[in-house]
Amino acid sequence: MEHDLSSAPFPAWPDVAPDLVNVAAGRAPADTVIRGGIWVNVHTREALPDHDIAIKQGRIACVLPDAGAQIGPDTEVIEAKGRYMIPGLCDGHMHIESGMLTPAEFAAAVIPHGTTTMFTDPHEIANVLGLEGVRLMHDEALMQPVNIWTQMPSCAPSAPGMETTGYEISAEDVAEAMAWPGIIGLGEMMNFPGMANADPQMLAEVAATQRAGKTVGGHYASPDLGSDFAAYVAGGPADDHEGTCEADAIARMRQGMRSMIRLGSAWYDVETQITAITQKGLDPRNMILCTDDCHSGTLVNDGHMNRVVRHAISCGCDPLVALQMSTINTATHFGLEREIGSLTPGRRADVILTSDLKALPIEQVIARGKTVSINGELTAECPHLDWPTKARQTVNMGDPKTAADFEIAAPEGRNSVTANVIGVVENQAPTKALKRDMPVSDGKVESHGDTCQIALVERHQATGGVANALVSGFNYEGRMAMASTVAHDSHHMIVVGTDRDQMALAANRLAEVGGGITIFRDDEELALVELPIAGLMSDSPAREVAAKADQMVQAMTQCGCTLNNAYMQHSLLALVVIPELRISDLGLVDVRTFDFIPVLEPTT
Repeated sequence: MEHDLSSAPFPAWPDVAPDLVNVAAGRAPADTVIRGGIWVNVHTREALPDHDIAIKQGRIACVLPDAGAQIGPDTEVIEAKGRYMIPGLCDGHMHIESGMLTPAEFAAAVIPHGTTTMFTDPHEIANVLGLEGVRLMHDEALMQPVNIWTQMPSCAPSAPGMETTGYEISAEDVAEAMAWPGIIGLGEMMNFPGMANADPQMLAEVAATQRAGKTVGGHYASPDLGSDFAAYVAGGPADDHEGTCEADAIARMRQGMRSMIRLGSAWYDVETQITAITQKGLDPRNMILCTDDCHSGTLVNDGHMNRVVRHAISCGCDPLVALQMSTINTATHFGLEREIGSLTPGRRADVILTSDLKALPIEQVIARGKTVSINGELTAECPHLDWPTKARQTVNMGDPKTAADFEIAAPEGRNSVTANVIGVVENQAPTKALKRDMPVSDGKVESHGDTCQIALVERHQATGGVANALVSGFNYEGRMAMASTVAHDSHHMIVVGTDRDQMALAANRLAEVGGGITIFRDDEELALVELPIAGLMSDSPAREVAAKADQMVQAMTQCGCTLNNAYMQHSLLALVVIPELRISDLGLVDVRTFDFIPVLEPTT
């Protein structure tokens, strides 16, 4: 599957083919020559010493043992000095908004880590601003010095009837977006029950994508690998990143899908699935590495796709196979094998120089033939879009909240109740459906032990709505509350707390600053991360956002939380397409059955 990139901001191969041919033949000088490196060829899984790469017009003209004939008086010569020359890393599935950064600032954060290509699904902003938001993300993505392709979001809302979004994405929106220059396919099809039941809108979105010759992204979050899974695959999704065990990876690959295995800030799904390759010996060409969700702290402190590749290697994967899973496999999946993903003629000159294939230090990054980072320092400009006022005024929750908005009323005369409780699972996207006996005071259910309150505050249409429930696993102590306008996927406002007054303070604070994350304890604000763009992103540099995010994590710890990457767990508690229990603006959702259930069990 090949894509017409003639309308993209980077010149297409046919437009520069004469120059490439002349350079390769030694009749014209290259713009740049990388000399004396070990050529990592991901097509043949070889590391070939003593090779040069000649670059013209941002594309590779040739890879030869000696490109001296391609060096002219104005040719830039980069000395590899025996280091490995590997393709720029590709992230096969990710959400820029999860970094709490705009596309420009996200690119600036990940380029020094060797990521030169991203396949992004902006369904977070789609839920807040609709097609207009997607276009803004798409347009800023195309301005960057690296490759950012956009998948048109498929599911806003992610589960129709289970939640209310700021905007809804239609099949007509999908068809329109398929003509945009940076759209590479359809974003993850999260409505897996709809697909399995032949929902007309879901099938129409897939059809519009396939007729455009583009790739349909998958999201099958059910453990059932029987007929429902078969029906889902038959509908058209070509990949899936929701697997958590070896059987999931094998099932997807056997059905002709690409198994995308992820290491994000909170998802650790590589180690349990890569055994399909390392132990079972299955063909690795159908497995792809990705991040899905990485917050700014991870990007600044730990890395991006380089972190994922290192982790795969530490799990026993051959380094060259791990590189295939983060380069050529990804490119091939999206129909871009002739454009990116390898160091071969005609491809975009996206090159990393590294002295060690296992430790993978990212010593120099070249994107489209230009050096964009040296030893972890960004050397390129990442241009910003002028984000409109509408995108910066998205927290509309009506009147200020009070403690009364967060009350859960108990049946009259009861001093305790049995409640359905969302159980957080560390380092996993799924939650557990728990039952807890909860105390009652003055007719209201109170927090107790490791179980506290959770609320979803409507913030798109100013309805004033607040849905209340209970959550377990954060281990919060004292009088505290945490609020966030990052609330996948409908992105209302999630408030979790042990005290209703603190919950009201936190909610009102986010309305005041236009969105973000805040933590209050004993009437004092311990941390604030401002996210003024759609309540999801900041256009400040990643290091500044990460510093505030670090303070937020420290504040969570101060309040008693011991979970790893607890913020990611917090932000996903409204994601009503991942089992078992979630909260939406309409109530408590049992995702196993896609039914609403009561917070309190009926009295007998």
